[in-house]
Amino acid sequence: MLLCIDTGNTNTVFSVWDGGKFLTTLRTATEHQRTADQYFVWFSTLMEHHGLAVEIDEVIISSTVPRVVFNLRVLADRYFGCRPLVVGKPDCLLPHPPRVDRSAQVGPDRLVNTAGAFDRHGGDLVVVDFGTATTFDVVSNDGAYIGGVIAPGVNLSLEALHLAAAALPHVDITKPQQVVGTNTVACMQSGVFWGYVGLVRGICDRILGERDRPMKIIGTGGLAPLFSQGDVLFDIIEDDLTMHGLTVIHRYNKENG
Repeated sequence: MLLCIDTGNTNTVFSVWDGGKFLTTLRTATEHQRTADQYFVWFSTLMEHHGLAVEIDEVIISSTVPRVVFNLRVLADRYFGCRPLVVGKPDCLLPHPPRVDRSAQVGPDRLVNTAGAFDRHGGDLVVVDFGTATTFDVVSNDGAYIGGVIAPGVNLSLEALHLAAAALPHVDITKPQQVVGTNTVACMQSGVFWGYVGLVRGICDRILGERDRPMKIIGTGGLAPLFSQGDVLFDIIEDDLTMHGLTVIHRYNKENG
């Protein structure tokens, strides 16, 4: 069995892949001080809770937080007896290497999203990922990542607004009933929700204009369905795009390694 691990700035996701489907997906907060032993206790306890007795013998990792990779490597070696593939490292092959500035470092999450999106939908794509940052990944017609856009994430913007303005409370993101709010919370929710709808639509329109060709817009990340309510921002919404991309990269390495 393959264990796919995606570590973001906020959450770390473990998914077990049996070669045809994901058996389970588990989520925990990203904490760089968490040890391999702690990861294993958490993982094995939840696997037992779900009644899943599987033998993990392969691991692939994508991490935007470099400090956690060491302990995840130890986890794979100590408890699963394997050397993990780490996306972005020289020994991890990519189906379609990125075409960006020579000195540029592309985040592993963007490489994984590109691989997963191209495998499912072909080329000429814009992948909009609502994470700690809101990222736009442009995928060429041959499957290569060719650049993109990074904007502040939705929850990050809300938190910054709350911290920087003493009179403004912390609010949850939701679609407001109307654009014009009649209280502080409604005003903030409207500003963030409709502001990000405008941001996504505006950036995607500019990307399409610059590329001058038809492109599919793929939404992913936990907030993608929320931002598609009432507005056609995406052609397709994928809730497991990153994990699927990890299986694509793993399969490519097995076939070509």
